[in-house]
Amino acid sequence: MQVGSVFFVHTAAFGQNTSELGLGLGALSYKGELAPEYRFANNRPAITAFYRKDVSKAVTLKGSVLAGLLRADDRQVKGVNNGPMPLNQYRSANLKGSLYELGGTLEYNFFDYYSKQVKTRFTPYAFVGVAGFMAPVRTLFTGTFRAPEEKNTVIGLAIPAGVGLKLGLSTHWNLGAEVGARKAFTDQLDNISTQNEVVANRHDQDWYYYGGFSISYTFYKIRCPEVTAGSQ
Repeated sequence: MQVGSVFFVHTAAFGQNTSELGLGLGALSYKGELAPEYRFANNRPAITAFYRKDVSKAVTLKGSVLAGLLRADDRQVKGVNNGPMPLNQYRSANLKGSLYELGGTLEYNFFDYYSKQVKTRFTPYAFVGVAGFMAPVRTLFTGTFRAPEEKNTVIGLAIPAGVGLKLGLSTHWNLGAEVGARKAFTDQLDNISTQNEVVANRHDQDWYYYGGFSISYTFYKIRCPEVTAGSQ
């Protein structure tokens, strides 16, 4: 008991550095001309790995890599009374591909996650950042509108933003949940903008979304005070 008390006294007195290494599993989905709004049915498997480093009690920085599949189909887009949308039915394009992302985000934790005053470590957080992505995609046109199959590897930038939750399972292990949107600075994720203006809207940039759960391990480092001359 005394040993534990000494540890927490030193932690409070000298400060504590924390960092996390984790893995996550979730779903990736696309929003664009083949899916004008978020559709749960477009979700496909995705995996992420990340490293977090605390800057202060409230702020952490996170670097991450993300990989997942992209799917969308014009024929699944519905209009009024769940009826077909004329343009989408005319085009009848479907998208298949994958996406790989490297990103950095700043997270704001609403509670002091590593506070020694609470028995259960828990905090919601919000995040925003910047990411680069590469997306090899293929689009096939099967409707009245006929065009050759389009294959392309899109490389671009995106702005990730979203919210999450962290829960401490033990001293070192954490459970997380996160949802976020990425605004992509391109309209090429679906290969539609390469077509004529009858079937393409070149003024509407694409989005993609990630949501999932994660498990991470916390590394602790105690910051010792500097010893100045004459203090001994």
